[in-house]
Amino acid sequence: MNARKIDDNFSVTGQITPEQVKAVSAAGFKGIVCARPDNEEYGQPSFDAVAKAAEAEGIQIVHIPVSGMLGEGQIIRFHDAWEKMPKPILGYCRSGARAGSLYATLSK
Repeated sequence: MNARKIDDNFSVTGQITPEQVKAVSAAGFKGIVCARPDNEEYGQPSFDAVAKAAEAEGIQIVHIPVSGMLGEGQIIRFHDAWEKMPKPILGYCRSGARAGSLYATLSK
């Protein structure tokens, strides 16, 4: 996992595996936002598998899959999650870009 810090409350990274969730917890993250749709790429861990590992570590996790352009529903779900989830939050997708795009909507 190569997390890139956006600010004190949000970082982004590429795909994480269930086995990496312990490292996410050890790095101090309290929440995870997955912006990657399931089955986007062969061999990709499912959201459910990552979620089970996160819940076992006491990390809150939410799935807001993004394919292509951000939609209003995804933005609303992210803003709602942002208000309710403990921070700092790690956002992930294939490269971290879509997770970062969700975060960027907070300043608009």
